[in-house]
Amino acid sequence: MILELIEDIVMMALIVASLYFVLGAYVRRKQPTWIEPLEKRHFTTLLVLILAVTTVKLSEDVLAGESGPIDSAILLFIHSLVPNTLTGFFEAVTFTGSSRALFPIETVVIVVLLYTRHRSEALLVAASVISSTIVIYVVKMLASRARPALWDTEWYWGSSFPSGHTLAVAAFATAATLCVGRIRPALRHLALSIAILWISLVAISRLVLGVHWPTDVLVAVCIGAFLPLAMGVVLELRKV
Repeated sequence: MILELIEDIVMMALIVASLYFVLGAYVRRKQPTWIEPLEKRHFTTLLVLILAVTTVKLSEDVLAGESGPIDSAILLFIHSLVPNTLTGFFEAVTFTGSSRALFPIETVVIVVLLYTRHRSEALLVAASVISSTIVIYVVKMLASRARPALWDTEWYWGSSFPSGHTLAVAAFATAATLCVGRIRPALRHLALSIAILWISLVAISRLVLGVHWPTDVLVAVCIGAFLPLAMGVVLELRKV
C-alpha cells in the first residue's frame, strides 16, 4: 500500500513537471508576452497544475472503485474519534457550505466589489461561483457514487462524488482570498488563513456527519481551488 502511494506521488510529480515544462516551452515560442506575468505567478501556475493532476488521479481511483477500502477505513476512524457531543457543531459548520448560507454571502460580496469598482474581482468571484455550481451538478450526475452507509446519517440528494458543500466553499473562499490579495495585499495572509480554516472545517464536517467519503471532499477541495486560481491566471494574461 505504501509503495503504491509512493509510486503514485512520483508519477504525479513527473506529470506536473512535464506539463510545466511544456507550458513554458509553448509560452516562449508562441506567447512571449506571457513570460513575465507567468514568471511572477509561477507558484500559482504550478499549483494549478498540481490540483488538476491530483483531481484526475483521484477521480480515476474513485470511478474505478479503487479507493473504497481506504475511504471506509478513514471514515470509520473519524467516526470513532469524534464524540457525539460535537455533532451539533459540525452540523452548524456544514450549514455554512449550503446554498442557503453561501448564496447571500456571495451575492453581497459581488455587489460590494461592483459598487467599489473592482470589476475584475467581482467577475472572478461570480465566475468561480457559477462554474463551481455547474461542475457540482454535472459531475454528480455523471459519477453516481453511492453515499456512505456506515451509520445512520441525514439524507442528501445526488451522488456522493464530489462533495458539493466542500467544492462550493473552496471555490468561493479561494476567489475571495485572491480578491483580498489584490485589493488589500497586507491582509493576504489573514484571508488565506481564514479560507484554509473554513474549507478544512467544512470538509471535515462532511466526514464527521458521514455523508461523504474522504476522496469526495479531497477532490472537491482540489476542484474548488483550481477553478478560481486558473481563472485568475487567465484574467491576468488577458490584460497583457
